[in-house]
Amino acid sequence: MPAPRAVAWEVLLHRLVRRELRLLAELSAWASADDAERARELTRHADLLGRLLLHHHTTERELVWPALLRAAPSARPLVARWTVRVTGLDDRLRGLSTTARQWAVACSGKARDAFTLACLDLADAVEEQTAEEERDLLPLLAAHLSSAAWAEVARAARCPLSRHERSLVLGLALEDACAGDRARLLAGLPASTRLAWRLAGRRRYRAAVVRLRGAPPAQ
Repeated sequence: MPAPRAVAWEVLLHRLVRRELRLLAELSAWASADDAERARELTRHADLLGRLLLHHHTTERELVWPALLRAAPSARPLVARWTVRVTGLDDRLRGLSTTARQWAVACSGKARDAFTLACLDLADAVEEQTAEEERDLLPLLAAHLSSAAWAEVARAARCPLSRHERSLVLGLALEDACAGDRARLLAGLPASTRLAWRLAGRRRYRAAVVRLRGAPPAQ
């Protein structure tokens, strides 16, 4: 069913962002502050996470929640609360991008530590906000979003990420997914995307994770 598939994607995306922000904090804390190549690698990943979550919030704000409100007008107070909280979260995401650029340029211990703390702070904020969203809004999405409404959202959404970045995000989303969620996520993708993932995407994702973390992904 489309609505459960949409909910599964929301949960998987929330999970991957929380996980990757905490991993970035850990990896940067151990990185040599003056290692310019390592700083670029870690801050580039932070930039990807920031752009991904900002785009996700834009899609929710402009497409998902309006579709929900057309079907369930009583959800308006919850959507209004979400909007206020996410506005502050988006400001923190942009702040992380600024902190990342400062470390990439300065390569100083102070800049690295500021980046680490910003990742931890944002991870805490994302965890709090997404827990509330998953508790209050996602059940309504599962109950009220019709197949036609979800199809319209999917058609209207325009992902700003490159093909390589989308493949990396797919791998990150699949990494902690249960078998059912993996099947739902892959079933919702175009056949060409599934084929590209099997032929090259999975291998490239594994290599990217090894470069970033120094270890292969969980699965």
